[in-house]
Amino acid sequence: QLQLVESGGGLVQPGGSLRLSCAASGFTLDYYNIGWFRQAPGLEREGVSCISRSDGSTYYADSVKGRFTISRDNAKNTVTLQMNSLKPEDTSVYYCAADRGPEFLCEFYEYDYWGQGTQVTVSS
Repeated sequence: QLQLVESGGGLVQPGGSLRLSCAASGFTLDYYNIGWFRQAPGLEREGVSCISRSDGSTYYADSVKGRFTISRDNAKNTVTLQMNSLKPEDTSVYYCAADRGPEFLCEFYEYDYWGQGTQVTVSS
């Protein structure tokens, strides 16, 4: 069984921080490209940040560059998205997804396995 589970979402004030985690069951995340995607109401699902399976290359959407950081913890078989300086515009459901590659793209249609999502709300 291949399963991804997101955690760490919640309600935070503008300027605050959250740390999202993606945990894998049934496979090793180190062998997959991993992406964090978000889909706000009325908008398309967009790639927020992705990390490659091979050389650890990373991608960040322009809107989050400098504020978000993606990283792997192979010992825990998890991928983390550290989100700082959060803005109301970051409010969305955030999804973790895995892709076997070999191409490294941060586009939702490339990813095969998906978690169910975790809600992030940034509001005063």
